[in-house]
Amino acid sequence: MIKYSKIYAGKVIHTRFKPKKHHFKYNVFSMLIDLDEINELDNNLKFFSFNKFNLISFFNIDHGDREGGDIKNWVKENLIKKKIKFQNIRVEILCYPRIIGYVFNPLSILYVYNEKNKLISIFYEVKNTFGEQHTYIFETKDQKLIENKCHKKFYVSPFIDMDCEYNFSVTKPGDSISVIINQHDKEGKLLFASQDGKIQHLTSKNLILNYLKHPLMTFKVIVAIHYEAFKLWIKKVKLVKKKIKILNKITFETNEYK
Repeated sequence: MIKYSKIYAGKVIHTRFKPKKHHFKYNVFSMLIDLDEINELDNNLKFFSFNKFNLISFFNIDHGDREGGDIKNWVKENLIKKKIKFQNIRVEILCYPRIIGYVFNPLSILYVYNEKNKLISIFYEVKNTFGEQHTYIFETKDQKLIENKCHKKFYVSPFIDMDCEYNFSVTKPGDSISVIINQHDKEGKLLFASQDGKIQHLTSKNLILNYLKHPLMTFKVIVAIHYEAFKLWIKKVKLVKKKIKILNKITFETNEYK
């Protein structure tokens, strides 16, 4: 029985405030996958596969250590490094699935629950279009709204400087999800980005219906990123050069909002 895994259908919004105003939004659907249920999803959902090609699929290599290893074990290793106490954990990941073998996730979120089903940690996986990833890891309290902040440590957009701060506001998955990122530089608020979604049961029917509504969604995400970048270039927003190559880095963050 699929207990925790869900679909969330909603929209993504980006608003840039300076030096030129820029705004866009588009509809998406995400999957919330409980890693303990992944084999059950593979066996029981039509059109979905785990680590195998299908219309819709999920691959370990897209997350965690990016080497195809067990993601839950990778989470445990990092909890131990951060000295977060646990006996058993349950891990949910909110992400776009692969569609026809392709995916790009600008942000994936891993929610880590202890044996009492209390949220103890949250992992923000941030990716850029150069195939690189940085994971910001926070210890957190079990509450409906999780707020975290940290300095930017990873090159993402060629139009945003590195000297910035992220402010994450994320709700625990329930009947809906809300993910909000406010980005600030020394002069104030620079960018607002959000994703919201309403819950749907994870069934073969709902999966194919969302695919039919968004048949090339993951391709659309990467095309939209480059299209919006082109419009920023047309607006003569300053380019920020990428200086170093980062394949997969992790930072343990402590400056959580109280």
